[in-house]
Amino acid sequence: MEGSSIDFIELLNGDLSSKIISILDDPADVVCVASVSRTWREFVTASGFFKSLRLRLFPALSSTIKAIEENNAIEPLGFNTTGSVEVDKLKKNHGVYAFLAAGLVPPTYCIVKAISASSTDHYLEENIHNTLEPREVVNGMLSYWSSLGESSSEVPETLTYKLVSKLCFITDINIKPYQDITDYNFPIFSASAVRFRMGHVREPQQGKDLLGDYEGGRRSIEDHVVWTYTSEKFPMVQEHRLQNFKLPEPVLAIGGLLQIELLGRVALASDDLYYFCVSNVQVVGHPLTNDFVADLIDNSGKCVLKCNEKTAVCNNSNSRFEPLSGEQVYP
Repeated sequence: MEGSSIDFIELLNGDLSSKIISILDDPADVVCVASVSRTWREFVTASGFFKSLRLRLFPALSSTIKAIEENNAIEPLGFNTTGSVEVDKLKKNHGVYAFLAAGLVPPTYCIVKAISASSTDHYLEENIHNTLEPREVVNGMLSYWSSLGESSSEVPETLTYKLVSKLCFITDINIKPYQDITDYNFPIFSASAVRFRMGHVREPQQGKDLLGDYEGGRRSIEDHVVWTYTSEKFPMVQEHRLQNFKLPEPVLAIGGLLQIELLGRVALASDDLYYFCVSNVQVVGHPLTNDFVADLIDNSGKCVLKCNEKTAVCNNSNSRFEPLSGEQVYP
C-alpha cells in the first residue's frame, strides 16, 4: 500500500536482523540505526552491536574495556535511569561501547611535542627534539639526543613528551638507540632497561610552562607532575634498531604526559664516560577525542571517564589524528 513502510526488524527473526546490522563497520552508522525508532534502538542496545564493533575495530583494548565495564568506570554524560536494573545495565553498557567506538581513534603515533630531558650534552645539536625525527641524518647532520656523560653506569636519565590528547590508550613505545658511526668502535649507547610513566601536571596553569623553561633542562619537571602510572622494567638490547616495548595491556594515559626512564648505561665513549643516546622515539596508541573527560578519583590513576554522546559521534568522522606511517614496528 502506498505510503506504508516495512520494519524488517519486526518481520525477520533476531538472528537474521543481527546479521544484517552486523555488516555495518562505522560507529556513526550504528548510531543512525539506533535512532530510527524505539524498536531499533532497543534491538541495537540488547544485541550489543557497539561492543562487537568496538572489539572488531580495537582488539588490543579488549582487556582494558572489560575492566572499565566491570567497574562502571565510564559514565555517559546525562545518563538517565529507568528504574529497571536490567534495562539500565543494558543501556549503560550500550553507552560505554557506543562512546568508545565513536571516540577512539585507530592506532596512531601519539607524541605531539618533546618537553624535556633530564640532561643534554650539547643542547643545540643533541636535544630531545631530535628523537621525534625518524631520519638519522637531517640537513647533513646526525639527528639524536645525548645525555651528559657520567663516570658511573648506574645514573639514570628521563625523556618526557606531550601526547596528542589528554586521554590516550597507550599500547606500545618504540625506541631506537643511537650508534656513533664517527667512533671506530661504533658504540651503541642504549640502556640495559627502560621504564615508562604517564601522568599530568599538578596545576592546569603549569601546562604552558612545560613547553618553555623545561625544554632546556633549566627546571626539574618532577616537582610539577603527578605520575598516575609506572610500568615494570623492560630489558633493552644493545642494538641499533627500533625496539618495541609492548605494555602488558593498554594503559589510559590521563593528562597527556609520557616519560621514558633509561636505566643502566652500557657503552663507554672515547672520553671514558657513559652516555645514553637515542635516535628515535615513537608512542603508539588510541587517542580519545576531546569529547571525553576524565574525573580523577585519586592519584593512582583511577578515574571516571565521561563523554558527550552526540558530539563524539559527530566529530569521529573528522578526526584530527593521523594514522600510522613510516618506519614502525607496530603490527
